[in-house]
Amino acid sequence: MPRVFSELNAIYPAGLFRRLAAITYDLFLLFALLMLVGFIGVALTGGEANEHLLFKLAVFLVPVVFYGFFWRRAGQTLGMLAWRIRVQTPQGQPLNLKQTLLRLLGGLLSWGCLGLGYLWLFFDREKRTWPDLLSGTQVVVIPKKAKS
Repeated sequence: MPRVFSELNAIYPAGLFRRLAAITYDLFLLFALLMLVGFIGVALTGGEANEHLLFKLAVFLVPVVFYGFFWRRAGQTLGMLAWRIRVQTPQGQPLNLKQTLLRLLGGLLSWGCLGLGYLWLFFDREKRTWPDLLSGTQVVVIPKKAKS
């Protein structure tokens, strides 16, 4: 039986500000990971990392693995956790590999069109962006945990 997230009755669609704030947080983490890959690549290739095919592949894979790991495991990256948002299927489940890859492709298309794919949430009744529509997923705000 597939795993389902809790608190499904208390969630609602995430707005643009929360999404962009989480993306900004995650970009700092991604840049740090890319710098680490760059340092390793330069050390292993004697300063010629940017010419090496494996280095280019590693730079491409860092964001794919980063988002894939977090979205498939918990539905949240660290930036999403900080802003209390989660990506999930409409049934409240974590993403599968196909949805993850389609969501990444949707993000690239959205930014490639100068952010239009994210502004789309202002025209969609369910506040979905192009990545949401392409992958069949949703980004929701999750409730604060009650203090005990």
